[in-house]
Amino acid sequence: MEQNTPMQEVTRMPLIGEVAPSFKAKTTQGDINFPADYKGKWVILFSHPADFTPVCTTEFMTFASMQEDFKKLNTELIGLSIDSIYAHIAWLRTIKEKIEYKGMKDVEVLFPVIEDLKMEVAKAFGMLQPSASTTQAVRAVFIMDPEAKVRAILYYPLSMGRNMDEIKRMIIALQKADAEQIATPANWQPGDDVIIPTPGSCGGAKERMESQDENKYCLDWFLCFRKEK
Repeated sequence: MEQNTPMQEVTRMPLIGEVAPSFKAKTTQGDINFPADYKGKWVILFSHPADFTPVCTTEFMTFASMQEDFKKLNTELIGLSIDSIYAHIAWLRTIKEKIEYKGMKDVEVLFPVIEDLKMEVAKAFGMLQPSASTTQAVRAVFIMDPEAKVRAILYYPLSMGRNMDEIKRMIIALQKADAEQIATPANWQPGDDVIIPTPGSCGGAKERMESQDENKYCLDWFLCFRKEK
């Protein structure tokens, strides 16, 4: 007689444009309440498979060394793994006291790292993917805006470290798009020309093509740029 296998618990992850799940959690910096504690802030919530693992160590050192850069962008960092506060603290102390990597040493991780032993936050954000691991959160990154809406999602395999400069670039691009109603082209870097969104009518397209604004140029009716330099 064929036996039924237990059904895996499935939690729908939040999608881009949706309000992120709210949660309360214990962290290395005390209790936090998201999003109430982060009103008016951008937030980067990122998960790692486990404490005392090599790739995660390099990531946390890099994030910590860039924390002030993110703060200048009105952005707060929150880390997460399915480990205890005690494990987090021991690992972060080891990083500060013993690890030197790419010129970074005595690195103190001051952003909160969530204790998620019951996997409640990881499940709410779809950070557990059974095909990758049944006991560890994959390397996920969720970027939330000041309204707690999900604006970008990144997933990495367990073996690959994240590019923190790319995450910073994404924050800058999203904030610029919101503030100026523009879009950013492929491989955009701060200071590069930006895209003027496509108009909603043919008349608008013609007007854009014939514009005498010296700061604007078009490659075709649907692809116009604004000079930034």
